[in-house]
Amino acid sequence: MIALTDLLEAEGRTLRINLMRAALGVALVLAAVLLVCIGLCLCLWAVYLSVSVYWGATAAAFFVAALVLLAAGLSAWMATRLNR
Repeated sequence: MIALTDLLEAEGRTLRINLMRAALGVALVLAAVLLVCIGLCLCLWAVYLSVSVYWGATAAAFFVAALVLLAAGLSAWMATRLNR
């Protein structure tokens, strides 16, 4: 009976350690995704500011929106091609 409780205690400790590692990994991946999204938004904002100098604010907004829609369409097309 004592061996069984020792085994359960050791398994519980191992489970807790592995859950903490998994949670930390998920948190780090979420932080990386957030930073990538912020970086992409800043890049799009820089493109908007660069284009707005020459074309004006409205045309620059349409240009950046068209770039984003093109990237989204290309990503969707690639995803459908990969999942066939």
